[in-house]
Amino acid sequence: MLTLPRLQLHRPGSVREAVELLASKPNARVLAGGTDIVPNLKHGIYETEHLIALRGLSSELRYVRRDGGRDGDSIRLGALCTIDQLSKDPDVLQSLPALADACRQIAGPQLRKMGTLGGNLCLDTRCVYINQSYFWRSALGFCLKKDGTACHVVAQGLRCVAAASNDTAPVLLALGASVRIVGPRGERVVPLADFYLHDGIHNTVLEPDELLVEAAVPLPAARLKQAFFKLRTRAAIDYSAINLAVALAVSPAGLVTALRLCVSALAARPALINRLQDLVGQPADLHLAEELGRRAQKQCKPLTNIGVDPAYRREILPVLVRRTVLRAIAS
Repeated sequence: MLTLPRLQLHRPGSVREAVELLASKPNARVLAGGTDIVPNLKHGIYETEHLIALRGLSSELRYVRRDGGRDGDSIRLGALCTIDQLSKDPDVLQSLPALADACRQIAGPQLRKMGTLGGNLCLDTRCVYINQSYFWRSALGFCLKKDGTACHVVAQGLRCVAAASNDTAPVLLALGASVRIVGPRGERVVPLADFYLHDGIHNTVLEPDELLVEAAVPLPAARLKQAFFKLRTRAAIDYSAINLAVALAVSPAGLVTALRLCVSALAARPALINRLQDLVGQPADLHLAEELGRRAQKQCKPLTNIGVDPAYRREILPVLVRRTVLRAIAS
């Protein structure tokens, strides 16, 4: 039986107090829903003596609202919105159907009621060589992500390639979302495209003393045709083998006027597929869907960082992209 280490639990009553705690306790960890951090603590993946529980901030950080700001109208999502809440919220269902779809496919119903948007966006990367018990990892000699000096996925690798597994990130990236971060140095807004790093050990720009408090989706982006797809070994609960999201605008004549495709669960960060500008002005049809699948396959390189064959993931990717794009076009 795996048990939790001895911890001191802190319960801040405001975002300001939470940030002050993070700044005063350098090795502290944030506890929102606990669906990811608790297993990782039991596995000895994290070393900390302090947990900062955010449940007392629910009145401050649990909301879905439309907002007309300096940069235009947007839908703002508080970081403590639960995954279950977002899967059912009327505004999310109407304006961000792909996000609601992604939330419905995360874990199981009990975990969706506990897990939060902020926790999912900041979800730690996963790998078959790290998400194991301490005994298992010690027998292997550990790895780059924790306690070791070698990567077991990429021979002689100098960078951790543990995979991103958050399902909300591809949708929000495809929709051009940004996140608001609060820390002791003040507040900053970061486009989600700049939030993730190509580093499996620490794959976000979030500093240890900072807190992600909100995600915002531009309202014009929310009106795009959009769709999400998740491939997993079992039909429920499992982490993604591949997840992807597409968002596109189509003119009354049926031509593409804007297009974004994001693929994740293959590397340390979700990947926006590049060089799609030449497809703007093309018909939104099967040919477009197949071309997007080919380009995604060319740019994405699955690894053996999760327990699903990388060759299979590479071959199935264009099929999944085609289906998802066609579903978005038909929406």
